[in-house]
Amino acid sequence: MLGGKLKYIVILIAGASFLFACNDKGKKTSTTAVDAVYERPGVKDLTDQIASDPKNAKLYYQRGNVLVRLQLDTFAIKDFQQAAKLDSTKAEYFSAVGSLMFEHKDISGSRPWLQKAMQLNPKDPRAHLKFAKLLLFLKEYPGAFDEINTVLRQDVYNPEAYFLKGRIYQDLKDTSKAISSYQTALQVAPDYRDAIIQLGTIYAAKHDQIAIKYYDNAFKLDTSDVFPLYAKGVFYQELNNMEAAKEMYKACVLRDNQYANAYFNMGFVLMQQDSTEKALRQFDLVTKITPNDPDAYYNRGKCHEKLGQKQEAIADYKQALVFDKDYKDATAALKRLGN
Repeated sequence: MLGGKLKYIVILIAGASFLFACNDKGKKTSTTAVDAVYERPGVKDLTDQIASDPKNAKLYYQRGNVLVRLQLDTFAIKDFQQAAKLDSTKAEYFSAVGSLMFEHKDISGSRPWLQKAMQLNPKDPRAHLKFAKLLLFLKEYPGAFDEINTVLRQDVYNPEAYFLKGRIYQDLKDTSKAISSYQTALQVAPDYRDAIIQLGTIYAAKHDQIAIKYYDNAFKLDTSDVFPLYAKGVFYQELNNMEAAKEMYKACVLRDNQYANAYFNMGFVLMQQDSTEKALRQFDLVTKITPNDPDAYYNRGKCHEKLGQKQEAIADYKQALVFDKDYKDATAALKRLGN
């Protein structure tokens, strides 16, 4: 039996990642680097205005939005906080802080900022929907529905509200209502890509060929993101159409040579087809792209073992246990090899 795990599609799109959209790493930055950020084109003009008028909250808010567009969230959140400190009457300042905190997975930190935003402006859809995401993450579904419905009472054409309803119904295993919600989101906004992908994922789980249409449409909307190609590969693999699956995985890595899951699944297919040496090369690539993935080491170890390379197999099984000490298959493999 082949060990490890096929890198399946997760309904949430890589766990709960669709809820979060972090733009920077939050690393410590030197004073010189900080100065350089504020001197960037598009930022410098606002920095100069702030220097002349340091108590103008609106300027900090404007600069924060520019920094978000530049994917410099760590700096943006400081500006949003300063704006809220200087003017505590503006809901959008608090909403901006709460939104960024949530996107950086500071759930407890984001909650009071979003609640303050809604208190200041009960009609702020951004705050209500972000708070709905927070409640969805916490699995507080009734509260999430309340926030979504608050937005829809104000704007029946808000596509994100219907999308979030779909996510809740998916969590609740109500597939029919999830599909209906996503389709409503697309009626309002035909290019709502996240809803298209989720519909593809739902139909793929049913082994329904309509999933391919949704994945194709999603890819056409953004060809820089190869996830729909990867998803098609998994769909074909689930139907035991291995050649079609391999073609999709090849298409993935031709467009994004760092897409580790495509290499992994290609290796998985090749192992099933007894192309062990080729499979080994795929898993070797995964260890280079994601060097802390225990599944990659375990499956590379399986390849080494199958090729009679005992010491290399042992080394890989041990490395898998470094990253996951509870990896039972790796432990069993070492025991099998007398180590």
